Amino acid sequence: MKNKGIWIALGVAIILAIYSISSYNGLVGKDEAINGQWAQVEAAYQRRADLIPNLVNTVKGYADFEQETLTKVIEARSKATSIQVNPENLSPEAIGQFQKAQEGLSGALSRLLVTIERYPDLKANQNFRDLQAELTNTENKIAFERNKFNKSVQAFNGKIRRFPTNVFAGAFGFDQHGYFESVEGAEEAPEVQF
Repeated sequence: MKNKGIWIALGVAIILAIYSISSYNGLVGKDEAINGQWAQVEAAYQRRADLIPNLVNTVKGYADFEQETLTKVIEARSKATSIQVNPENLSPEAIGQFQKAQEGLSGALSRLLVTIERYPDLKANQNFRDLQAELTNTENKIAFERNKFNKSVQAFNGKIRRFPTNVFAGAFGFDQHGYFESVEGAEEAPEVQF
């Protein structure tokens, strides 16, 4: 009878140990998926930052182009590339800071492209059109990678909040990661005037 109790306790201990190891490894796998996806997001943003000097140099060739607009794009690029987020700290605050800098660059680029409408020769330039197409493709890639990142974060955050994994997540120091969120005011339709 005494041996039976020992075997039951040993069996329960083994099951708990296997579950703990499995839970920990599952959390590590999901955390690494987020880190890998974060690298993809950063690569897409870096691609955009790399295109901007070429775009600015192409536009500079048009002597009467507004220098203030180009300066704002260059400053926004500098600020956006100076914000570095450690994959080990993908907190909502860190992601928000990164996103805010990137939104500043997006806004400056939008103003640049609107200003270009006044320069038909520039719009007809093949080099500029190629750069503009590359920039559009890169913006689409950024949106795609951000979406994949958010899905990875959702899977991880959901897993660490579910019982009994939440017990192991807390014990092993796994915290929730932050999401990319929509730009403030994105819920409102843009006003179109003719």
